[in-house]
Amino acid sequence: MERIIFPDKKNWSELLKRAEIDYSGIEKRVEEIIEQVRSKGDAALFDLTRSIEGVDLPTLKVSIEEFEEAKQKVDGSLKKAIAQAKNNIEKFHNYQKIQPKVIETTPGVKCWQKSVAIEKVGLYVPGGSAPLFSTVLMLGIPAIIAGCKEIVLCTPPDKNGKVHPTILYAAQYIGIQHVYKVGGAQAIAAMAFGTESIPRVYKIFGPGNSYVTFAKQKVMSYGVAIDMPAGPSEVLVIADETSVPAFVASDLLSQAEHGPDSQVLLVTTQENILPAIEEELNQQLHQLPRKDIAVKALSHSKMIVVRNEDEVVELVNEYAPEHLIIATQNAMALTDRITNAGSVFIGNLTPESAGDYASGTNHTLPTHGYARVYSGVNLDSYVKKITFQHITDYGIFNLGPTIEQMAEQEQLHAHKNAVSLRLKYVINKYCHDKLG
Repeated sequence: MERIIFPDKKNWSELLKRAEIDYSGIEKRVEEIIEQVRSKGDAALFDLTRSIEGVDLPTLKVSIEEFEEAKQKVDGSLKKAIAQAKNNIEKFHNYQKIQPKVIETTPGVKCWQKSVAIEKVGLYVPGGSAPLFSTVLMLGIPAIIAGCKEIVLCTPPDKNGKVHPTILYAAQYIGIQHVYKVGGAQAIAAMAFGTESIPRVYKIFGPGNSYVTFAKQKVMSYGVAIDMPAGPSEVLVIADETSVPAFVASDLLSQAEHGPDSQVLLVTTQENILPAIEEELNQQLHQLPRKDIAVKALSHSKMIVVRNEDEVVELVNEYAPEHLIIATQNAMALTDRITNAGSVFIGNLTPESAGDYASGTNHTLPTHGYARVYSGVNLDSYVKKITFQHITDYGIFNLGPTIEQMAEQEQLHAHKNAVSLRLKYVINKYCHDKLG
């Protein structure tokens, strides 16, 4: 990792710049795949699976027998771990439920808001070098809690036409029944448009490679919503003399092993702590099976020393990291000053891995600086908010003249008339009742 000492603020923008996401090399191919699936449906999916994954599939949907086979292959201790993770994720996302509250804005005028589940959602779960069964939990559990009526899960098959057993077990365990052996851009297209086998959905969730990411962005132009824009995974660690060097190094490496384009940053006010962290990085790095991937990620990552705590906070908020670890003596106080981050991990004993798997928070988070404007996946991601209002006789009498005046000023006379007619009706009704 590159050391940068007391960088001038005017250079921060360049210093914190992420690598540009270049889709130019895949744009045409992704567009071809989308159109192929859109026009040919299942036939295109079988052809693409054959050419890309190298496997001929008899059917796309995972069978009951395959679910049962997967269940037998998952170790008992892993099943217990998945159960605890499921329990924590359910607790946290259930806590996000908000009961409708009715407010009387003007006497006789009541308004409220209600959360209504998105009826059909699609979940994409990568299954390549690292089968992300945890993503099944993170995407599926809030969808179920929200009450989505139809949940479709797509994940790529292996060379034998099978889905990783832990992915299937996790899906079955939380109650997802519709799992399809389709990966890449073709899976996104299938969920966006629907095929003979795969239902069309209204919103698509989940991480993936550049083909998946670009395909998600493309299908938005057809009216399909997505969870958020995505880029390579990233972490920023704030450290001081109370940080444990081994812990800091392990946190940096846990993100670096995601992919060669991942970025990890260390920010501190104390240059003297860097040698111990660098030593730990080197020792732990050589023990990683994904060492080569981590090395590439570390090659464009940085250790940044700034002058004071205010600069730490300012730099973090400017960078807007996907994951932020605050491993300092005053971690809780610093937390209150953070405005831009996907998820925050506080203290020496809170690794980013906890959020990735089992603490309860969601690990599908905004990257590439999108934490400035996007939240991570949560219960609200699976619902839309509908507002309601109810106006009584008294209410239209109180509010009507205000609406009339505003509508007339905007020269929307039909709007004014819709109120004037009701006011006349209420006044006549009142007079009639009074006069008998």
